[in-house]
Amino acid sequence: MTTKSKLANEPGKVETIDQIVIRFAGDSGDGMQVTGDRFTDESALFGNDLSTFPNYPAEIRAPAGTLAGVSAFQIHISDHEILTPGDAPNVLVAMNPAALKANVNDLPTGGTLVINVDSFDERDLAKAGYEANPLKDGSLSAFRIYEIPMTSLTIEACKPTGAKPRDAERSKNFFALGLLSWLYHRPIDDTESWIVRRYGKAPVVAEANTLAFRAGYNFGETAEIFESSYEIAPAEHLPGTYTNVTGNVALAWGLLAAAHLAKLPLFLGSYPITPASDILHELSKHKKFGVRTLQAEDEIAGIGAALGAAFGGALGVTTTSGPGIDLKSETVGLAVSLELPLLIVDIQRGGPSTGLPTKTEQSDLLHAMFGRHGEAPVPIVAAKTPSHCFDAAIEAARIALKYRTPVYLLSDGYLANGSEPWRLPDVESLPDISVEFTTEPNATGADGEATFWPFKRDPETLARPWAVPGTPGLEHRIGGLEKQDGIGTVSYEPANHDVMIHARAAKIAGIAKDMAPVEADDPGGKARVLLLGWGSTYAAITAGVKRVRKAGKSVAQLHLVHLNPFPPNLGEVLRAYEVILVPEGNLGHLTRLVRSDFLVDAKVMSKVEGTPFRVGEIQDAILLEIERLGSPQAARGQSTKEAAL
Repeated sequence: MTTKSKLANEPGKVETIDQIVIRFAGDSGDGMQVTGDRFTDESALFGNDLSTFPNYPAEIRAPAGTLAGVSAFQIHISDHEILTPGDAPNVLVAMNPAALKANVNDLPTGGTLVINVDSFDERDLAKAGYEANPLKDGSLSAFRIYEIPMTSLTIEACKPTGAKPRDAERSKNFFALGLLSWLYHRPIDDTESWIVRRYGKAPVVAEANTLAFRAGYNFGETAEIFESSYEIAPAEHLPGTYTNVTGNVALAWGLLAAAHLAKLPLFLGSYPITPASDILHELSKHKKFGVRTLQAEDEIAGIGAALGAAFGGALGVTTTSGPGIDLKSETVGLAVSLELPLLIVDIQRGGPSTGLPTKTEQSDLLHAMFGRHGEAPVPIVAAKTPSHCFDAAIEAARIALKYRTPVYLLSDGYLANGSEPWRLPDVESLPDISVEFTTEPNATGADGEATFWPFKRDPETLARPWAVPGTPGLEHRIGGLEKQDGIGTVSYEPANHDVMIHARAAKIAGIAKDMAPVEADDPGGKARVLLLGWGSTYAAITAGVKRVRKAGKSVAQLHLVHLNPFPPNLGEVLRAYEVILVPEGNLGHLTRLVRSDFLVDAKVMSKVEGTPFRVGEIQDAILLEIERLGSPQAARGQSTKEAAL
């Protein structure tokens, strides 16, 4: 954080800083996600660049005041382009002892603690596992601490509403929001309007939240306990209309746009599951655009309905997370056999089994690649940022429709819940992915009459025709039993099965012809180390690469969106580097695939802690690989010596 003091050491001074990372933390009932969302929207309206990282507890309702129930929201705002929510907070707002204990180790020396001191009584300290009050035992001496009685000040502020103290206390998150809004010069009018819109049906609640918000703002302005307040100028953005989106909302809008571009109705068959449920919630709001959503009784019913909708001529989609993929796998295999377009959206989370429902991971790649019986290849597309989820959804739909195949679209909890500013695209620039249904016979039968062959393939794409049920003269049979090439009758012939297996595999492999060749980001072409990534590692990898280059070192970067099939020239690009380092939130899924396909010595950099990579971790790993290689001259000398021996 760079600061420029406008006034020196007098009350009310204002400092200009270029960025700040703030983490709100409290009990899961304290409204930390609402607080973080509103602070994010305030910052977006102000024009800052931003990136967020909500961190939810896994328990639906853990005991109040315990570590298991801590909920947090981290936001990074700046006056320049940023990529990540920050490696560590500069400011931690802790609403109770458990929130402090769960998060204080992430706060660097000299960081700021804003504490709701009212909650630090013996009972809450004991729930959090403190034997002594950390505000009094000197254990927090490395930090700048502001002890503020947020609960009692909120209750006092809410007295005009007539609310009982216990009810008024629930508004203390808005006191914290008001305080931080003053401290960082956030616009507040929109938040006050939002409170009325959100809680207008409960006037007492709306008034209490508004009064608490104003009380927090006024406390910051009048208490004179802060050495400074801080300004962060708006960031420079390309001209256009911007909105703040989470990955799940962007993905839902991408599906909506894809259906419009394809001129098809959109059908979502889904069973609620963390962290994918928001896509179902968002799409259910858009029935006026021809969207139909079904909250199915289970995962199998959800994908079955989506596949049925695809058979009926819709863009069929199902959304889930890892445990749901386990259950949907049989129907994905059926979709491979039927050769119908279907999108399977997997918002990955920590596994196995129920695992870490609210934490992020990238551990479903090999499942998407191989998790079906028989030879059942499926294309895989992966989103890389929250806003890129929009584009990834359109690309996945394009492939599914053009090649008549199920497609996996991979996101994860980090992208799904994280947010960033997104410039709305020019609608005219979006691709035409419309598809023509078969409406006339496409073959001649043995009797010389015109007939319909459901597996007569397009010579370029190898896709079979898509005929909507009920089209006169195009009656045909589908199902999981192997079909005769071309005519589509059930066939158990060994030679025919071999033909169909190879045809389906060739169809998926041929998608690579539709991809632009990839090119590593390698300024000057002098790098010996390549960072290869996929999915949500993009932000940390890109920021880490920038730091290394700023330090005068050379490093290349390549991030993949298409994971099956790979881009056509990927092997050639990879073999140009001495070291290929693959940061991924698993034990080496992409690493295994590129080693197997291209016989390159890729190294995995694993992280399976339920948290995203930090920029510093990426930076350190790159520098270590560069150090191990030594200078180019030394490496050549060593190679000559080894050859002589």
